[in-house]
Amino acid sequence: MPFPVYPYIGWERHCTDVPVVFPPQHQNRHPGYEYVMNPRPISDNPAYIGSGKLKDKVAIVTGGDSGIGRAVAIAFAKEGADLVIPYLDEHQDAAETKLMIEKLGRRCVVIAADLRLEEACSSVVALTIKHFGRLNILVNNHGVQFHQPSIMDITQEQLMNTFQTNIISFFSMVKAALPHLQAGSTIVNTSSDTAYSGMANMIDYTATKGAIVSFTRSLSLSLAASGIRVNAVAPGPIWTPLIPSAFTAEETRTFGTEVPMRRPGQPFELAPAYVWLASDDSSYVSGQIIFVNGGSIVT
Repeated sequence: MPFPVYPYIGWERHCTDVPVVFPPQHQNRHPGYEYVMNPRPISDNPAYIGSGKLKDKVAIVTGGDSGIGRAVAIAFAKEGADLVIPYLDEHQDAAETKLMIEKLGRRCVVIAADLRLEEACSSVVALTIKHFGRLNILVNNHGVQFHQPSIMDITQEQLMNTFQTNIISFFSMVKAALPHLQAGSTIVNTSSDTAYSGMANMIDYTATKGAIVSFTRSLSLSLAASGIRVNAVAPGPIWTPLIPSAFTAEETRTFGTEVPMRRPGQPFELAPAYVWLASDDSSYVSGQIIFVNGGSIVT
């Protein structure tokens, strides 16, 4: 590793033997802004050198303005892809990502869109075709999470918001994109290892992530004859804007230290998995889930 992935406040001890990784912080808006996080997530690994694996392909990366999506977009650009990034309303984060991609010599279109709305998904794909004339890769990556101590605290409004954002919009994006995808195209969904392990205070979130696993497997079977591959990445604890917007200020101090590697992951550590699944390197892989989760064993 060319630099430490948690270089900011070191391994200060909290309580007994729990390492403190981040200073306390919380954002009152959801899903959160990356530009105000302390420290900023690491989206780009300078040691990652592209080799043209996605040369001149066009990729939509939803939620690519920040976090995992930003890291994926940067890695795709290094591999030669042009990007379309739909995001909700994180305009400054989206502008930063666009600039990063353009500095890599690739084109990038950012689109403010509420993907909970089917017509917004259709518009994103239509704009992609208008700008680039084709679509080769769809990464469904956006999502929300809300912490509640009990299922009794999950309102119908929260439940519908979580499902509309985290899984129903994935259906809508695929339906809009599919008429433009040819044999050799790929779809990569972002799930979570909590789909397998569960999480007591995020019941609705983990339910949607489990749905993404089943969606990925079933869609891969449906599209196999068309030559379109569908896979998913299941991250563990990753330092993204979702964390300070969903966790309390105190909880952020030790976020991610429960995994065997005793630290959270940084977004750039997931990007190569998405590159592999989007490229011809994984030409015999479909319907699979790749875990990038700090060493946790998931079955």
